[in-house]
Amino acid sequence: MPAQARVTQFQRFGNKMMEVFHGLGLPIGPLYLLRVKGRKSGREYTNPVAPVRVDGTMYVLQAFPGSDWVKNARVAGEGFLVRGRRAQHVVLQEVPPEERGPIAREFPKQVPMGVGVFVRNNVVADKSPASFERAAPEIPVFRVVPV
Repeated sequence: MPAQARVTQFQRFGNKMMEVFHGLGLPIGPLYLLRVKGRKSGREYTNPVAPVRVDGTMYVLQAFPGSDWVKNARVAGEGFLVRGRRAQHVVLQEVPPEERGPIAREFPKQVPMGVGVFVRNNVVADKSPASFERAAPEIPVFRVVPV
């Protein structure tokens, strides 16, 4: 598994801008905001995510090894998925490693603009669906189930 990837100041700024745009009712591209309570603080944290759909089910994948949002989602098991001004309460179910391949394979097909982050963070070797499928057991994936 790759070492923990750090979010740059530019990425932090971009994440805050995504919150502003969504708050104005202007979602950008395939991005949603995922709001999950912190496992230690209980405070709500917001992170942009680009979900994929497989057989009608939505999934979110993690591009930053060691991400706090993943740790928080594992503990909380729920959160809110926000698109524009609409927020939906969801249950977050972690997908077992052996079932992640077909889901991860869809990411570069459905969210090509998000692939570079996975490559830069050494999560996948290249931008191909096959590379995502090979790396899938090490990529946390959560099934998003509306409440």
